Amino acid sequence: MVVLAALTALGGLLALLAGAYGLRQTRRISAAGQVAEALVKPPQPGLDRPLLQFETADGRVVEVVSPVPRSRRRPLPEGGHIRLAYDADDPRETVLLGSERGGADWVFVVAGGALTVLGLVLGLLAL
Repeated sequence: MVVLAALTALGGLLALLAGAYGLRQTRRISAAGQVAEALVKPPQPGLDRPLLQFETADGRVVEVVSPVPRSRRRPLPEGGHIRLAYDADDPRETVLLGSERGGADWVFVVAGGALTVLGLVLGLLAL
């Protein structure tokens, strides 16, 4: 029982940390990142996300897989343009302005916190 409690708490802690990291990255890139217009290209065979092609402030052309899946309610317009923010140090790190995925990160934080508390309670009951 103690092992199950420890694994539950550890898994919850990992989920909580993953969600918190995702929220931090999204906020950091949205606030301090460079803004660019990106061309939405069709997905590569085998991928479900379109490609985004944009030019960085220093003139490099970068092509990345979209952080937003095609199955969203508002799919990205293929051949159209969207605004994104990117990390100047690593342009592969992008956030689509207006389509930030904070919801998924918050789910990880809440579920991770709940599992961590559950694991701790189970551990205390097992002692």
